Amino acid sequence: MKPNILLVTADQWRGDCLSALGHACVRTPNLDALAAEGTLFARHYAGAAPCSPARASLYTGLYQMNHRVCRNGSPLDARFDNLALLGRRAGYDPTLFGYTDTAPDPRGMAPGDPHLTTYEGVLPGFTTRTLLPEHERPWLSWLRERGHSDATSRSVHRAEGQPETGNAPPSYSRDETQTAFLTDAFLRWHGEQDGAWFAHISFLRPHPPFVVPEPYNTMFAASNGPAFTGAADRDSERALHPYVAWQMAAQKKHSFVHGAQGRVEDWSRADFAALRAVYYGMIAEVDAQIGRICATLRERGDWENTLVIFCSDHGEMAGDHWLLGKGGFFEASYHIPLIIRDPARRAHAGTQVTAFTSAADILPTLAARLGLSPANHQDGASLLPFLDGRTPANWRDAAFWEFDFRDIAHGAAEAHFGLPSNACNLEVLRDTAWKYVHFAGLPPLLFNLADDPAETRNLADDPALAPVRLACAERLLSLRARHLDQTLAYTHLAAGGPVIAPPSA
Repeated sequence: MKPNILLVTADQWRGDCLSALGHACVRTPNLDALAAEGTLFARHYAGAAPCSPARASLYTGLYQMNHRVCRNGSPLDARFDNLALLGRRAGYDPTLFGYTDTAPDPRGMAPGDPHLTTYEGVLPGFTTRTLLPEHERPWLSWLRERGHSDATSRSVHRAEGQPETGNAPPSYSRDETQTAFLTDAFLRWHGEQDGAWFAHISFLRPHPPFVVPEPYNTMFAASNGPAFTGAADRDSERALHPYVAWQMAAQKKHSFVHGAQGRVEDWSRADFAALRAVYYGMIAEVDAQIGRICATLRERGDWENTLVIFCSDHGEMAGDHWLLGKGGFFEASYHIPLIIRDPARRAHAGTQVTAFTSAADILPTLAARLGLSPANHQDGASLLPFLDGRTPANWRDAAFWEFDFRDIAHGAAEAHFGLPSNACNLEVLRDTAWKYVHFAGLPPLLFNLADDPAETRNLADDPALAPVRLACAERLLSLRARHLDQTLAYTHLAAGGPVIAPPSA
């Protein structure tokens, strides 16, 4: 039977923030239950950050080096296949609830087209049922219909008189969050379906601003663990690398708390702890709405024919390394959750996979499940073997991600570092023992993860470790060579016609 497909993304969700993985205080009972019926990937990583580059990898199965979505606002080349187009070829009408942050390819579009003024376009192939871009106007209008006359702007996220890092609830309730709004929209749509369906619910939370209604706002205390990761003080953190010092200085409070003024550097460790407690509450709120979805699908008889994929686009620093948000090279920005529950593969339900997996693996997994081939080269590979309890031969032994910090519009990074735009980038190779960070225009970093899991000591200049650094650099170079676009590289035109021999993995 043709399965229903439900792809759920929660924006900016750290990979360690699942109680199924033993987090010190976060509790995610509904996702834990989903994992118990499926497969939990414990070492899953985003391909890039921030939102647009990360989602481009998720949607296309490509690393940033190939899809070239460098920043929010970088267009996604129209020639690339994606999971919505794949779904259409399989006979579905892929339907979106939320957003995809896909800047359209401007070539061939009219110069005055308003879609060229924003990065918040919709991935080609999706039918949009409920759009929720960053301005949140559809949700704000819905709140006004429910009697919230003050819901005229995003200032609704701030309680009157609330301290910058306080946990006062907003005026909207637990049943009126953006997450509830999208969940309601999906459940209404689901009630209209009379055949196999494909839905992508793209939740905004736990993306900032950090605010959440009762009871989630007091569910966690600032004193709850775990301890923050990173250097003991800001000066030591800045000294780690020039990029870190620049990233710390560049962060603004208003990016994380609506209406706040000044720099994140002015917040104390106690402020970070208070914000992190609210972040954990936002995670609990999303988990509750996911529970509503799963319960309703069961009640309506659709659960046993629904393939569910839950993941995030990228992580959140949440105070680690004296930072908030995402970007750079630290673990918390790129380690993300992934749970896949396939009702056709239940023999190994409840398995946790510790092999390194990537956001780029989602499209090839979906393609394999539907019996289709992606229309172009793929950097990821199908995860279906893991769902069957086995590790594919020659599976990757390290995580790989990229971050591009160019600033085409304003040139801030270029001016600060004295670099051309194409040198404002980094890439990371991280296995169980070592983490190597290569910058195109800045010094590299090398961390011994066994001795320094907090990534506080850069060993790149240690002469005794020069062979390790060289080996990491060579592995990274080999990875890039293997993953240069291979769309036609496995095709040979011979006397008898084209010979196509794609790789096995």
